[in-house]
Amino acid sequence: MTDASPLCYGACVEVDSDTEAVINEGFKLGCIYCKMRGEVDATATVKWSFKGSGDSDFSDCRYEICTFIIMQGDEIIDPRFYERLVWNGSKHTRDLQDGSIYILNVTYNDTGTYKCEFSRLLKYSNYDYQTAIEKNITINVVARLTRGMASILSEVMMYVSIIGLQFWLLVEMIYCYRKISAAGEEALRESAEEYLAIASESKDNCAGAQVAE
Repeated sequence: MTDASPLCYGACVEVDSDTEAVINEGFKLGCIYCKMRGEVDATATVKWSFKGSGDSDFSDCRYEICTFIIMQGDEIIDPRFYERLVWNGSKHTRDLQDGSIYILNVTYNDTGTYKCEFSRLLKYSNYDYQTAIEKNITINVVARLTRGMASILSEVMMYVSIIGLQFWLLVEMIYCYRKISAAGEEALRESAEEYLAIASESKDNCAGAQVAE
C-alpha cells in the first residue's frame, strides 16, 4: 500500500549571522536566502569572499574563499582557508536556501568582512527568472566571548523574577499559616465554650434533681 500522505518541509527563516568568533574555536558564518515561492523549482549557488581587516576591497581574486556549487562540488580557492572550511548549509538539494559555512580553528587573521553572494534561478513553466542577494558579515575574533547587554539584562531580570516569586510564596505561606492558626484557635475556643455550657447544664440538672427529691 502506497503512503499518500504529503511530504512536510521545514520553514525557512532568514537569521543574521553571529559576528564574534573565539580564537582557536569553530565559528559558523550564517547566510540564508529563503525562496518565497516554495512550489517553483529552482537551483541556487553561493559564493563566499573575504576582505581582511587590512584589505581595501574584495576585488583581488586571492581573497575569494570558496564557491559552493552543488553540481561541481565544493572548491576552496584561498589557501588561508584550506582544510579549515566546512559546508554548513543546505544538503542533498540543488535548491539551496542555507548557504552557511563553518570555519575551523579560528585565528586572528580571520578578522574582517565576509561577503556571501547568493544566486538563484527560478524555473517557471514558460521562462526562467534570476534573483540574487549579497550579504556582508563583519567578524571580530576575540580571546573569549563577551556578553551583550541584552544577555546581561535578561539574566538580571530572571534572577529578579525568581526572588520576587520566592518572596510572594513566603508571604502566601505566612498568610495561610496565620489563617489556619486563627481558625484552629477559634475552633478550640468554640469547643471550650461548648464544653463549659454542657458542664453548666449538667450541674443545673443535678441541682434540680436534688431539689425534687
